[in-house]
Amino acid sequence: MSTMENVHLVPEDEDDLYSGFNTFDPALATQSLELDAGFQKAVQTSHGRRPPPPMAATKPGTGRLGTGSGRGPTTSAGRTRQGSADGVRPMTAVMAAGFTSAGTRSGSAGTMFDPLGDVSSRGAPQLERKLDDSAEEKIKKMEKRVLDLVEESQFANSIGDLSLALERAKQAGRQERQLVRQRETLGSATADNNLNLDLTYTVLFNLACQYIASEMWTEALSTFQVIIRNKMFSNAGRLKVNIGNIYFKQKEYHKAIKYYRMALDQIPTSHKDVRMRIMQNIGIVFVKMGQFGDAITSFEHIMSERPDFKTGFNLLLCYYALNDKDNMKKAFLKLLQTELNIDDDDKYLPTEDAHSNLILEAIKNDSLRQIERQKRQEAERCVVTAAKIISPCIDVTFSVGYDWCVEQVKASNHADLAHDLEINKAIAYLKQKDFGKAVETLKGFERKDSKLAAHAATNLSFLYFLQKEYATADKYAEAALATDRYNPSALVNKGNILFKQGDVEKALEYYNDAISNEASCIEALYNLGLVYKKLDRKEEALDCFYKLHAILRNHPEVMYQIANLYETLEDPDQAMEWYMQLVGVIHSDPTMLKSMGELCDYIGDKSQAYQYHYDSYRYLPSNMQVIEWLGAYFIDSQFPEKAIHYFERAALVQ
Repeated sequence: MSTMENVHLVPEDEDDLYSGFNTFDPALATQSLELDAGFQKAVQTSHGRRPPPPMAATKPGTGRLGTGSGRGPTTSAGRTRQGSADGVRPMTAVMAAGFTSAGTRSGSAGTMFDPLGDVSSRGAPQLERKLDDSAEEKIKKMEKRVLDLVEESQFANSIGDLSLALERAKQAGRQERQLVRQRETLGSATADNNLNLDLTYTVLFNLACQYIASEMWTEALSTFQVIIRNKMFSNAGRLKVNIGNIYFKQKEYHKAIKYYRMALDQIPTSHKDVRMRIMQNIGIVFVKMGQFGDAITSFEHIMSERPDFKTGFNLLLCYYALNDKDNMKKAFLKLLQTELNIDDDDKYLPTEDAHSNLILEAIKNDSLRQIERQKRQEAERCVVTAAKIISPCIDVTFSVGYDWCVEQVKASNHADLAHDLEINKAIAYLKQKDFGKAVETLKGFERKDSKLAAHAATNLSFLYFLQKEYATADKYAEAALATDRYNPSALVNKGNILFKQGDVEKALEYYNDAISNEASCIEALYNLGLVYKKLDRKEEALDCFYKLHAILRNHPEVMYQIANLYETLEDPDQAMEWYMQLVGVIHSDPTMLKSMGELCDYIGDKSQAYQYHYDSYRYLPSNMQVIEWLGAYFIDSQFPEKAIHYFERAALVQ
């Protein structure tokens, strides 16, 4: 059989194989949607449902009522829609996929599609809101309020508002007691672990500290006793140190020692720093009581266990009070052997690394660096002051004793202080009016380090200026300026020499240079004001003295210069105001009282002028101007017999 026999050819008149594919339900046609009024209305509404088609009108008398099994309204595809809850048969064809006919109805609104019943696909259940009025919430709020009051109290104390700090501390105490009562009422305080002991301790301790700040010693003692007697507070016995401090301020030294020793028994031996501080307090109390032997015992123990400069200095003072020369030397050597425990300053020197230099720039003046600087300054002050104290006592003469101290300092870790001690030695000679030895001591620095030589030259210039040897003073002033052109003291010395030589304008330049290099140079400011006053530039002089008054409050000479300038500016009200302030500082200066009398006489107040002149006469009876004014006053007042007394006094003075 050939292959073609199995091929069936379609005749031309047979129907097309693809016929019927282009036929579809008219409801699915999209060409005429723009003309479909029902569809357009559904799009424009918020619900998006097509309105039901209008019911065909029935002829009267031919329609019938629908029954329970009657067909419902048809869908857009021509099928009847089945009902469920309202007596209509429910849809079951899509139930297996999880759809229901009532899925979007009002009865099930808000439910999520979950065909597999997977709980994890659903939203998390809504958390139950905690009731703010529960007992625990109330207690937590009260605790937070108490802590806030404690913080407010401490902040007020830090800014100096002691009354507000004490008020907040008392309020915190009342709130804390109310909190304890609330716990007892709720029954939550039956177990000790439910008590907030830390909060109670904090409130009581802060209250005691605020009492101390307000110097209410009795109340502070009572509060500390409440803390100590409560056995539930661990380590509360250490607060006996605070009680000892209060008794020390009240000068009840025996009770202070008692509580210090009780506190010392509470501190374990492992806390060596705390124990040494308490021992230092005990030693200071013995010094206050004059029991230097007991104080020496405490200080010697500290120097053997944990030496420091302050304790070593106190030990030296005790031996000085007992006039024990040998032990004074030993105490001075112990002071020099004390370690400063500060790293070398070389770590702050710049390096070639730019990043390291940035770090050094940031830390060279930070708080830690400032603490190191303060400790170093305290150590230097203790060493220098100790040398000043013992040098006149440890040997035959002051000079020999001071030389021994200088030699010991040179051999110690504080060798850089030796030159300062030698300069202090020269200053000590000045205080003793021994200018020759002072000059000799300072001249010994001329061949030493340039910085020390400049310091010595500055002092030598001032010494020769006091001796009115202006040429020699000028020589040393130039030497000091050659070493350091920005030395304010040397600039002031140079200005003083020029002022004495009559070159006021040049002196003015040096004073201004000194102020430019050090704005708070009081010598330069005062002398500059005097120069301006001499040049009749009173406003500028007044400005200088006002700046100086801001630095040196209630300094009599500055206040007098301001009052005198106002007097020359013919402003009697301001002048009198400054004179009255000056009277509050010094009461017995005859020159000031004479100036006030003249000012009262200028404004026409004769009675007040007489009072000030008479007070000036009482303090200085030999002032001819005051005597003449008093005699003239009594003549004008028609009391010649009283005027005769003052004129006789004037004759005796002449």
